[in-house]
Amino acid sequence: MSPDTAGLARLHALCFSTPRPWAAHEFAQLLGDPANFLLREPSGFLLGRVILDEAEVLTLAVDPDARRQGTGRVLMARFEAEALLRKAANAFLEVAADNDAAINLYLAAGFRLTGRRPRYYRAPDGSSKDAEIMGKPLG
Repeated sequence: MSPDTAGLARLHALCFSTPRPWAAHEFAQLLGDPANFLLREPSGFLLGRVILDEAEVLTLAVDPDARRQGTGRVLMARFEAEALLRKAANAFLEVAADNDAAINLYLAAGFRLTGRRPRYYRAPDGSSKDAEIMGKPLG
């Protein structure tokens, strides 16, 4: 069964302005790559990828009305399990430096700050925002 890419795009748009939300065709393209995988929960999803021995969280979206109920933690645990099944040894992600809630979620999942990408994201008003790079060994 193919995923509802329009539904993924709608939820992504509820969750993000910076970085910009992804369109349904972008989700479809990403999901067409066998390195990428989608994990779903009733109120959220995580799109990840494993290439060689490295896993990446591409995006994680939880309905704003359902936040702080454990969905993000469940998705992060499922991401790690899927990454290990796919033989990943390390995981990383990028997150807007001002997204404290997400950073705290990732820290609680065992990720650590490993670097920063200055002016990585473009905000809707044209300003730029830094991205934190976070990583962790798996297994």
